[in-house]
Amino acid sequence: MLVPRLSVSLPYWQNRDPLDALQVGEAADDFGYDRLWIGEMATFDAFALATAIGRTPGMPLCLGPLAVPVRSPATIAMGVASVAALTGRAVDIALGTSSTVVVRNWHGRERRRTARHLEESARIVRALLNGEKAEYDGAAEHIHGFRLRLPAPAPEVALAAFGDRALEVAARTGDRVVLNLVTPAQVARCVAAVAEFAKAADRPAPPTSVWVTAAVSPDAEMLATLRQGVVGYLRAPGYAAMFTEAGFGETVALAQGGAHPREVLSALPDELPAAVGMFGTHEALAARLNAYYAAGADEVVVVPVTSIEDPAGRRTLGTLADIATVPGGRANGFAGRSPLS
Repeated sequence: MLVPRLSVSLPYWQNRDPLDALQVGEAADDFGYDRLWIGEMATFDAFALATAIGRTPGMPLCLGPLAVPVRSPATIAMGVASVAALTGRAVDIALGTSSTVVVRNWHGRERRRTARHLEESARIVRALLNGEKAEYDGAAEHIHGFRLRLPAPAPEVALAAFGDRALEVAARTGDRVVLNLVTPAQVARCVAAVAEFAKAADRPAPPTSVWVTAAVSPDAEMLATLRQGVVGYLRAPGYAAMFTEAGFGETVALAQGGAHPREVLSALPDELPAAVGMFGTHEALAARLNAYYAAGADEVVVVPVTSIEDPAGRRTLGTLADIATVPGGRANGFAGRSPLS
């Protein structure tokens, strides 16, 4: 049986200083979380930020999910190997397909045959990071004769998934499945689906990591940050389906009907981000954390809400570290510690 993890993902809240990410990384190290996830949106390049954070000894890193329509397998493998070589930290990688807005509008790339593209990229990236010379002709990716000259870090390759096709690819190809903005009930459904797909592929079901936004006793500023951060996901097909399933179909319909983001933001209830997060008192966070583990998450990845008063999210990260160390808080010996230790 796998030991459940408690990790941290760097948040990139739109109304916060991007450099908050460095402070969140320090706080995660201080509190002894299992590993630090470093993704990217419209601020830092993930490899550059990971190298900056990893200059001092600390927890393992997981980079991504990175969008495979935007980066080639060779550039992903070089980036992972570069961070591992330059920092000396263990480095894993997560891959995904992102959204049409990010891929087509921001980067000018095509986003098509997403499940197939995800699978082919994962196979090539894994081969390269295992030190192999890549030879592959697929429907979406082609590579010939490339081999990394840096030491092969042989990382875990996780795949971000939403619908059944992506879950099937993750079950068949990934070392880990990544879910984001989901309720515990949706986690349970996805975990069950992955188990069935893996059984059909005659391989063990990969473990599941769940990104969960969190804040202890959030104030009005933090709730506004949360709502603003969710608006952009309401039009993305996978996220939209999950929010609709969670009972927020009217808000999704408003966003997908072409309403201005300001109108969507004003109509977005606090209950929507709360349905896919952990918010409230110490007791509320404890119950919610354990609900995600009970649903089948092998790793809960905390995305802390930061604020002017708490740019590193230390109150939230400290509270969850305390919860994970008490009896019944989690089914393992979490190595959380005081930031003063």
